[in-house]
Amino acid sequence: MKNRKLTVALLSGGTSAERDVSLKSGKQVFDALNKERYEVIHYDPAHDLVRLAQDSAKIDVALIILHGRLGEDGTIQGLLESLGIPYQGSGVLGSALAMNKIVSKQLYLQAGLPVAPFLVADRKNPEPPDRLIDRLGLPVVVKPEHEGSSIGLSIVRTEARLPSALEDGWKYDRRCLVEKYIQGMEVTGGILGNDHLQALPLVEIIPGEGYDFFNYEAKYTPGASREICPARLSEELTATAQDYALRAHKALCCRGYSRTDMIVSGGDIFVLETNTIPGMTQTSLFPQAAAAAGISFSGLMDRLIELAMETA
Repeated sequence: MKNRKLTVALLSGGTSAERDVSLKSGKQVFDALNKERYEVIHYDPAHDLVRLAQDSAKIDVALIILHGRLGEDGTIQGLLESLGIPYQGSGVLGSALAMNKIVSKQLYLQAGLPVAPFLVADRKNPEPPDRLIDRLGLPVVVKPEHEGSSIGLSIVRTEARLPSALEDGWKYDRRCLVEKYIQGMEVTGGILGNDHLQALPLVEIIPGEGYDFFNYEAKYTPGASREICPARLSEELTATAQDYALRAHKALCCRGYSRTDMIVSGGDIFVLETNTIPGMTQTSLFPQAAAAAGISFSGLMDRLIELAMETA
């Protein structure tokens, strides 16, 4: 093997509602990458896709630090595959499945994973709000079918609020997931690896005062929320949650790494959703879990690149 530097295409920015988060993550990933091992070139898919294609022959591997549509949903993964550039994380299928909250729920159920009761609200064929509430009760959570970082998400505690919450969600997608709200401890379970999967320590998420849930502001406002790793759960519940994260990873055909969010309510655990490109600042949830497993932030970047190259 040549002792030359690997040329890494670092993709961050993009055009989704999570552009700013992606740029911040991308900056921290750039700073963490060992410049003695890697020649790092930044590409913003918002305006650099032609340059990326032109440079493809000299790129050894891509790090996709994008969130939301046109980044986390399989589209950029398909482009990289067509250009012959290996990349970290899930492929086209796994990325598309995990990005779709409704299909994800259906696949979780097929895999025997517990989820909160849910219904689908279609803007072009809407069911009356009172009928949704009759079937699910209150409160409920309304989520657009494809958005991440809790964008467009609402917790609905009264029947009068449901129509406007649906309208908010329908701004992003024709279909919304309407899910029974489960009160409990939110935890997230990271998975790392290709053929040999490692379940990372769980992270417990505690939204700050004034936040009903871990929404966009609670996620990205400094000091708004608190995380505890490892999560304060019994050994039995910890093992169950880690097993659920592994099974969710497999059910959605994920690869390389993922992070599955869950709610622990009493002795029960419910799977919420799986992220195929978790946030990647040093204080983000997945890097926190990796650090608790003895993997530094720069070491995590090395590992993701290694996993990407394994599939080349």
